[in-house]
Amino acid sequence: MARLHNKICIITGAARGIGEAIARAFADEGAQVIVTDKDAANGKILAAAIGAAFFELDIAKEQHWDGLAKAYPNIDVLVNNAGITGFENGVVAHDPEHASLADWRAVHRVNTDGTFLGCRYGIKAMGKSGAGSIINISSRSGMVGIPAAAAYAASKAAIRNHTKTVALYCAQQGLNIRCNSVHPAAIMTPMWEPMLPPDEKARKQAIQALVKDTPLQRFGEPSEVAAICVLLASDEASYITGAEFTIDGGILAGSAAVPGSCK
Repeated sequence: MARLHNKICIITGAARGIGEAIARAFADEGAQVIVTDKDAANGKILAAAIGAAFFELDIAKEQHWDGLAKAYPNIDVLVNNAGITGFENGVVAHDPEHASLADWRAVHRVNTDGTFLGCRYGIKAMGKSGAGSIINISSRSGMVGIPAAAAYAASKAAIRNHTKTVALYCAQQGLNIRCNSVHPAAIMTPMWEPMLPPDEKARKQAIQALVKDTPLQRFGEPSEVAAICVLLASDEASYITGAEFTIDGGILAGSAAVPGSCK
């Protein structure tokens, strides 16, 4: 039997990138997938392609979550994947000295507030059965300082911590609702496009520079993040809660390893 057979699974930000990969992997494992995104056009295309439902959701808007709760009052799995970097419209100052308060708040409004609202909805939607799995997509940036992306790093650190709070709260309430965080590093998704040059040669050089300190010397693939999410959504992970999973090619292991070097 498929690992997620008949589980009702909601994925936010599923119209593209990591969210799309998770939605496809869940559908392949027999889940009843609800694709959510504020990008309705691409979200509907994906939902039709994988036999899923679609719900238009802006995770920063409480009323959207209220609408989702009315449409889907009972679920088994929630993946809080949607988020922004702050660089969607081009490179702007996001360092601690020059970032504007408006830009700081814009990132936290989506990433931090959106994840809080998602977890709150997830607990209520799973509470009737007393069981379920909440998976929060954080980032490697939530575990280390990122000078050029202060708001993004802070928001992902907040997600990391809130995950543990949710896990402990659910256990305290006698609910078998597990909550875990996933921390991808450089995963090749459309989110990187505004930060990469359009010229093919310059793009290749930029990618090589970005992964030079990664022991595996490459970007990760969305499917590699989805594989961890399938595990955490499944009953195989029934004793895993409040945990964090890094998918970073070894970059947080402690030091960079140069291929071909034995030093």
